[in-house]
Amino acid sequence: MSAIFVGRRKSERSIVRTISLWLKRAWRWLTSMRTALALLFLVAIAAIPGALLPQRQLNEQKVQEYIENNGKIAEIYDRLQLFDVFRSTWFNAIFLLLFISLIGCIIPRSIEHYKAMRTPPVRAPKNLSRMPWHGEGTVDESMQAVEADVRSTFKGWHLAEYTPEQDRAGARSFAAERGYLREFFNLVFHLGLVGLLVTVAIGHLYHYEGQVIIVADREKNQNTQFCNTATANYDSFRAGPLFDGTGLHPFCFEAHDFSADYLPNGQAEMFSSNVSYATGEDIFSDPSTWKDYELKVNHPLRVAGDRVYLQGHGFAPTFTIEWPNGEKRSQTVQWQPQDPTFFLSSGVMRFDPPAGMYPDLYERRQHQIAIEGLFAPTAQWEGENKNLLTSSYPAMTDPAVAIDVYRGDNGLDTGRGQSIFSLDQSLVHSGALQKLERVNLGVGESITLDDGTKITFDGAKEFANYQVSYNPTQVWMLAFSLISLASLVGSLMIKRRRIWVRLYPEGEHKTRIETAGLSRTDRAGWGEEYQKIHRKLLKLPEPDDDE
Repeated sequence: MSAIFVGRRKSERSIVRTISLWLKRAWRWLTSMRTALALLFLVAIAAIPGALLPQRQLNEQKVQEYIENNGKIAEIYDRLQLFDVFRSTWFNAIFLLLFISLIGCIIPRSIEHYKAMRTPPVRAPKNLSRMPWHGEGTVDESMQAVEADVRSTFKGWHLAEYTPEQDRAGARSFAAERGYLREFFNLVFHLGLVGLLVTVAIGHLYHYEGQVIIVADREKNQNTQFCNTATANYDSFRAGPLFDGTGLHPFCFEAHDFSADYLPNGQAEMFSSNVSYATGEDIFSDPSTWKDYELKVNHPLRVAGDRVYLQGHGFAPTFTIEWPNGEKRSQTVQWQPQDPTFFLSSGVMRFDPPAGMYPDLYERRQHQIAIEGLFAPTAQWEGENKNLLTSSYPAMTDPAVAIDVYRGDNGLDTGRGQSIFSLDQSLVHSGALQKLERVNLGVGESITLDDGTKITFDGAKEFANYQVSYNPTQVWMLAFSLISLASLVGSLMIKRRRIWVRLYPEGEHKTRIETAGLSRTDRAGWGEEYQKIHRKLLKLPEPDDDE
């Protein structure tokens, strides 16, 4: 029994040693620079699907459209998390491995370099003539004078002195080295990169970003103000996992207008929007006293620690419905651009009849109106009968709509959310909504339905999409980026080089000097520096430029 027990303990120790050995090998592999570079390349490759495929965190609707249009292959993409690349398990695993690998590479190298900087330059080799640069000569000075000259010449260098007993050739010698900052800057560059990764990760945990669409038309009594006081005020909102929605920085802004400049070919040249804003107690003051600011592309408003960007724009058509009893209802609702160049847009509007027109709620629901169609800021009619609407220019010079008019139950009272850009097709297929008319309308034109209801197209207003972003590590990201960039430039410009000087006394006032130089990095320009030092020690004149 004792032998069996001893054998079992040996077997257990062997398993522990094997596991420990494999863990050490895995750690050495993970923390090698080659692995770090491979993981960095892998992160770049892994980010490609995020650039080519629509992402849920940016546009949920486009992801759903892609899945509907591409069938089985899109479902496979979805299972592989290719529509949520930067939140996927596999991408974050690669990022985490890269983070660990860089830290495992850089920290030990930093310690070793610190020790190397405190270590004196190595002694001169026995045979200096084998060095890339070598020279010797004699000066009419004593050893003591030459030694003082050597110390003066290499002021600012790391200089070490060796006695004849310490020197490999048995002579008085000096070792001078310069360019330690090259490795220092190289390490600072990698530390800055690690710092950048850390701040990106922290920023991802605590950031928030929201979008809100505002129709800048105060003449029509539109609500053109937005206040950053609740996440419910946004049209779309996303935040990091550690942001609970209660840490918004309170401020308000009001959009006064939106303008766009276009080239003759329709390409956008500049977007701008005049806004006024207030923070703190100033929010409750008269809006006419708020501060003014002109928002432009890539020129955000920085307020209360947040940034307000002018992200995009589109058009919001206005329709007026006059019911048979004479009552009117008007709506101005944003429609979604389908063509990013000429802004052919699609959307929907839903109208509820006035109270009192019908005896009960059920009958009133059966007379709701829905308008769905296309809007063109500059109408162009195509097709055999010139009745197919498209847009020929992004500015609103000749607006028109092509719409389908429905009557029935819009589903407004079901409590179920619906898209603001399209009708619920199940309502159409079930017969709850029935198509009455398909018509093309210009500004001021109208159509009258069979019950006397009149629908008029009143034109359109431009809306702007404003994005509010907050990242607590933005300043640190900038600082680490600048540190990394400056360190990279420093590591490329500084050269590591070493010079040895060996002295041989040849009398009381005569000394033979032997020098040798070695560049530990790029040799470009190093020869001139070595020759200058060599001539200075030997008291030789500078060569003429013509030589």
